[in-house]
Amino acid sequence: MKQRPYSTGIDISSKSFVVSISAQPGIVLQGPRKFENNETGFQELHAWFQHHKIKPEEMIICMESTGVYGEHLCYFLDQLRYTVAVEHPLKVKRAFLVDGPKTDSIDSLQIAEYAIRFFDELTIWKPREKIVEKMKALLTTRELLVGQKTAIANSIAALKRKAIQPIVAIGIMESQLKTLQHHIRILEKEMENLVHNNPRMKQTVHNLKSLPGVQNLLAFNMLVITNGFQSERHYKQLCNYLKIAPLQHESGSSIYKKPRAPQYGPSMMRKLLHLAARSVVTHKPQFRQYYLRKQNEGKAKKLILNNVENKLVKLMCAIIRDQKAYVENYRSVHPELLKIA
Repeated sequence: MKQRPYSTGIDISSKSFVVSISAQPGIVLQGPRKFENNETGFQELHAWFQHHKIKPEEMIICMESTGVYGEHLCYFLDQLRYTVAVEHPLKVKRAFLVDGPKTDSIDSLQIAEYAIRFFDELTIWKPREKIVEKMKALLTTRELLVGQKTAIANSIAALKRKAIQPIVAIGIMESQLKTLQHHIRILEKEMENLVHNNPRMKQTVHNLKSLPGVQNLLAFNMLVITNGFQSERHYKQLCNYLKIAPLQHESGSSIYKKPRAPQYGPSMMRKLLHLAARSVVTHKPQFRQYYLRKQNEGKAKKLILNNVENKLVKLMCAIIRDQKAYVENYRSVHPELLKIA
C-alpha cells in the first residue's frame, strides 16, 4: 500500500468523535472537528471530506480500537471505499510523550500523525463475514453465562454447607442454575447450526476436530480469530497474538531473564488451548512421551504445556492451510528421497 497525501485521525467515544486531517506530522490541515457518533454524524463526516475535495483513495483514516464504539463508523467508511486502520491504543500512546496534555482534539491529531509516521505498520481494517461476527457474539455470550453458572454453583455449594440452610435461597439459585445451563445449550446448538449451514467452514471444523484435544469450542474460536479460516497470518504470528510465544528479555550483560510467555491475551482461546494441552499430554502417547521427556530434562510443567499449546496452534494452522484432516504418526518424506525412489 502506497503512502497517501492525507492522514485523518479519529478519536472516538460512545456519543461523539473528533476528526483531524493532516498532511505532515504535527500540522493540522483541517479540523479538529466534532461529529455525533451516529448515522447523521457519519454522513456529515463524508460531506466534510467532499467539501475539502479529499477523495477516498487519497486518504488513510486511523482510529484506536475501542470495541463497539467505532464499529458502525468502520463499516460506513469501508462501504464508501475509504481505507481504515484500527490500532491498539497502547501502540499510539507509546509513540508520543507520556506527560503531554490530553484532549480529544490533541488525541485526534496525534492519531493522524501516528498514521503518517507508521504508515507501513498500520493494521488495515476489513469487515468480517456475518457468520464470524455472529460466532464471536455467541462465544462471548456463552463465556459470560458460564462464568455466572460457576459463581452460582459455588454459592449453592457454600449455602449447603451452612449449619442452618436457607432452603428458599438454595431453591432460587438452583432454578437459576438450570436456566443458565439451558441457555448455554441453546447457544452451543446455534453455533453448531451456523457452521453446519456453511459447507466450507463445516469441513474445516471437521478437519480441526480430527486433531487430538480439539473440540467444538476450540475450533469455533479458531474460526473467529482467523476470520472464517481466511487469515494469512503465519502460525508464529498467531501464537504471538495469543501471547503463548515465549519472549526474550535481555539488555547488555547485566539484564537477562528466561524467555517466557506473557500472562495476558485472548482469555477464552488461551484457556481452551491450555485445557487441550493438558488433555493430550494425559491421553495421547505421542504428546505424553514428549511431556515425560521434557520433565526428565528438568523443564517446568508450565513451560512444557506452553510448548504443547504452540504445537497445537501450528498443527491447526497446517490443517486450515492444507484443508486435510490430522493424520496421527504422519511422517513427511524429503523431496530428494522421492527422486531416488
